[in-house]
Amino acid sequence: VQLVESGGGLVQAGGSLRLSCAASGTTFSINAMGWYRQAPGKQRELVAAITSRGGSTNYADSVKGRFTISRDNAKNTMYLQMNSLKPEDTAVYYCNAEGVYYSAYEVWGQGTQVTVSS
Repeated sequence: VQLVESGGGLVQAGGSLRLSCAASGTTFSINAMGWYRQAPGKQRELVAAITSRGGSTNYADSVKGRFTISRDNAKNTMYLQMNSLKPEDTAVYYCNAEGVYYSAYEVWGQGTQVTVSS
């Protein structure tokens, strides 16, 4: 499985962005996907995750009520709708997928920069 993120950029506080993560390869083997972020000098943290059928989601407390994770299995694409953005949301956002294909695997995208100005 390969992952490619898009949709990052510069936005003012209070604005919105939508990130996309396109998966290719053995996408049928994906069990769950998620968005992580890493700000300068900080550890990578989970932002939101979703199961393969989209039936279960979970969010970091810091983004609950502002961010929405979703996936379109027909397009093999996952999204992160980010509303009411804050400067502290500034980070590189990474797409992640976990699954099993002969053996368990975890893959990452290359990351996309999100910068929120105050």
